[in-house]
Amino acid sequence: MDIDEAKCEVRETIWSRLEQAAQALPPGAYGRIPDFIGAKRAAERLTAHDAWRSARVIKSNPDKAQLPVRLRALAEGKLLYMAVPKLADIRPFYLLDPANLNAAPADVATGSGAADHAPKVNISEMQPVDLVVCGSVAVNRDGVRIGKGAGYSDIEVALLTEAGLVGPSTILATTVHSLQVVEGPLPESSHDFRVDLIVTPDEVIECRRSQRPAGLYWESLTAQKIDSIPVLRASSASG
Repeated sequence: MDIDEAKCEVRETIWSRLEQAAQALPPGAYGRIPDFIGAKRAAERLTAHDAWRSARVIKSNPDKAQLPVRLRALAEGKLLYMAVPKLADIRPFYLLDPANLNAAPADVATGSGAADHAPKVNISEMQPVDLVVCGSVAVNRDGVRIGKGAGYSDIEVALLTEAGLVGPSTILATTVHSLQVVEGPLPESSHDFRVDLIVTPDEVIECRRSQRPAGLYWESLTAQKIDSIPVLRASSASG
């Protein structure tokens, strides 16, 4: 079994586990970053951590499971970046500045809400990121993380790393249900990043820091993927 097949097997196991335990919201975890019962409690645990309290700039995924995290960031006056879906714009991130919102935070902090109310920014316009919050399907206590399989989170972090906006001091975190935490090893590719912090409704897991990818691994990207992401397409053409 190759790495991609092994990852698919893990995803199927976790999605099934959440469904059988009736912990996914709404029922139907398959194929996505699952929203889960206790997501708000997990967000509260994260916001009590030193990594959160010291962070001024946060980058978050747009999935519903992390909506409570994004709302807390805006409520606390933190600058928030959120990726444009599938990075499908030459300006690949939304800027959610709590000092300049033109709608209620709950209406801006979703994928569709950001599209309606938040400006898009080029990577060159962004500020260094103190804390990255990502969604996960599965994660283990060493910080190895598996997403839903599209690879966008890894590309987002790689792009920000190459731009010098994510660095050694940036904390990478995920909020998940405890059923998504796997005991033992998980399949991992060379371009995958590990998280430093795992937060569930019941505990905070601090992972041992490991070597991070230094940027994009072009050999891991298909021509179709590069062509579908404007910033990659432009970089490839100029290179």
